[in-house]
Amino acid sequence: MHKSLFLCLSTVALYACVNAALPPPCDSEIYCTGPILHQVQTAKLFDDDKYFVDMKLRETPDVVLSAFCNLSNESPNNTVPPAKLQEFLSNYFEKPGTEFESWTPPDWHTKPKFLGGIADQQLRNWAAKIHNLWKSLGRKIRTGVKDHPELYSQIYTPHPVVVPGGRFRELYYWDSYWVINGLLLSEMTDTAHGMIQNFLYLVNRYGFIPNGGRIYYERRSQPPFLTLMVESYYRATMDKEFLRAALPALEQEYRFWMQNRSVAVTLNGAEHVLNRYHVQVGSPRPESYTDDLELAEGLTEDRKEQLWMELKAGAESGWDFTSRWYVDRDGHNNGTLGDTRTSQILPTDLNALLCLTEKTLASFHRILGDGDSAAQYDQAAARRLEAIESLLWDAERGAWFDFNLVTHSKHFEFYPSNLAPVWAQCYSGPEMGEKAVQYLKSSGALQFPNGVPTSLRESGQQWDYPNAWPPLQHMLIEGLSKLPSEDAKQLAFDLAQRWIKTNWLAYMKYEAMFEKYDVNGDGKPGGGGEYEVQLGFGWTNGVALQLLDQYGATLTSGGSRVLSGLLLPLVI
Repeated sequence: MHKSLFLCLSTVALYACVNAALPPPCDSEIYCTGPILHQVQTAKLFDDDKYFVDMKLRETPDVVLSAFCNLSNESPNNTVPPAKLQEFLSNYFEKPGTEFESWTPPDWHTKPKFLGGIADQQLRNWAAKIHNLWKSLGRKIRTGVKDHPELYSQIYTPHPVVVPGGRFRELYYWDSYWVINGLLLSEMTDTAHGMIQNFLYLVNRYGFIPNGGRIYYERRSQPPFLTLMVESYYRATMDKEFLRAALPALEQEYRFWMQNRSVAVTLNGAEHVLNRYHVQVGSPRPESYTDDLELAEGLTEDRKEQLWMELKAGAESGWDFTSRWYVDRDGHNNGTLGDTRTSQILPTDLNALLCLTEKTLASFHRILGDGDSAAQYDQAAARRLEAIESLLWDAERGAWFDFNLVTHSKHFEFYPSNLAPVWAQCYSGPEMGEKAVQYLKSSGALQFPNGVPTSLRESGQQWDYPNAWPPLQHMLIEGLSKLPSEDAKQLAFDLAQRWIKTNWLAYMKYEAMFEKYDVNGDGKPGGGGEYEVQLGFGWTNGVALQLLDQYGATLTSGGSRVLSGLLLPLVI
């Protein structure tokens, strides 16, 4: 290696602040660590830190690193002035998005059957427009990414994808569950199949599924919905051979979560194993680099690394960020973003999802004739159910609550995730589901006209009040709709009506679907957090289509009579 380049690269640790014992977010000295990342991001050349790390290299990494080294050596204190940084980027990088070619899903067609089940003409027309959005969100990765991966932060996957939209230019993991369900309703089975094949490909490559389709996500995942994606596809096609081919990767992903994201807790003399989010990468997130640096200012090196690990675990949870993950110095669920301690919390929804995953894997083995393997997953689900009811269920309050590993106690704040076991049908007594309905009614979360907020705490973070997120609305509605009581089913419909109304009103105002909405404003997009609210939007479209399909005969866009009633809180 050229001596000056070696000297320049030896400063990587100075900029990356990475403990040698912990791995960096990825192996790239441009996209994940090093002086280029540090100087470009801290110069704040772009409104969004994600912009830089999505840019494509024009030359090989060695050439780019060498050129930057020379440029640094010419600059006072090795700090390149912003104007020269911009010039450097123009010479050695391309704008984000060049890794994709335009692609229209070939299985898209104008009139999927579900549209016929929507009685309200305005909602039916709107559903057709949502269905049309799949075309604009389709992406195909250029073969250049496969041939020259060193020039891209994009992870190559062999099949085209439907992306969330906006700044999220690439595939995202848990978003894709609702996208795939929407695609299946739109009769775009081939596109859905290709997306699932991409996830199976990623499991075979990494042993798990990264948060999204970029190398800077390589060491963190997201809520593990792959098994449920396969179940959705199997229900739509009854393709046993696909199921047989997919099963080894599903089991590999399940093992990853049990081996790397589980923790044993002893309570009243009994040991229980549950799962958590946990990412051991002690450096800033490349796509939010300056946010993470600034948040950690003034901390010791050890505290910085701990905070950065916890922020990545928060990103792995999908809830990035929220007061839900705050644990203050006294161990209480209080504080600010700097008190994020995601890995110290056993989340109700993650464990409900894994309970449902275990039950689904058991059913897959039964379908394929392997009773012994089915029994093993049944036993795993039974063990988890016992753990969930020992650690997370609160009979007095009638719901499930996250468990704090610091204090060995529950967090009693309201989050829609407190009802996740209802969605997963992971509870032992029928009265528990009905108790959960009463808990929801008395929680204060139903008083808003346009959805159930993500919490009742206004922290300024996007996964808190007043934002409402499509996947949480859908899990809540789907869970309530599965309960036997008419009361629960009516509540599910009322919440579906509210959610469709706010999505529809926003579309009428902006001709756009948003990633999140404000529970207070009619058709008002959500806000807060690290970036501006995004248009698109994959999971919003999928949830809206599913609700329009499930309740299409009775949902309404609202004449004055219906709409004025809907603007009132639900009667409790």
